[in-house]
Amino acid sequence: MFSHIMVGTNDLDASKAFYDAVFATLGVQPGRVDNEKGRVFWMSPTGMFGVTRPINGESACHANGGTIGFATNSPEQADQWHAAGLAHGGSACEDPPGVRDMGAFKLYLAYLRDPDGNKLCAMYRMS
Repeated sequence: MFSHIMVGTNDLDASKAFYDAVFATLGVQPGRVDNEKGRVFWMSPTGMFGVTRPINGESACHANGGTIGFATNSPEQADQWHAAGLAHGGSACEDPPGVRDMGAFKLYLAYLRDPDGNKLCAMYRMS
């Protein structure tokens, strides 16, 4: 569905530590740093995620109402992702991790904000 997602950061080192930790729970290798442009990229077979210092030199800020979702293989993996994020500078948001009944289907969701305030979600589609 997407080629990549990029979010802004004001602290490249804090973002790298946070995303290395949460992505490790999903089996993604540590990010590759591009110091020339002030960016870090994480690659997986299904997409690429990056953080960057804003090119225009302004402060990075999060999108109000935006969420970036990451697929997980189980509720336990979503919980590990959530715990890793909290331990590495993230903050809890929305409801606590758990099942959301959408009527025709159920999802296990865990929400976090990264160190720059971007809203993230780990999602497991329940059978």
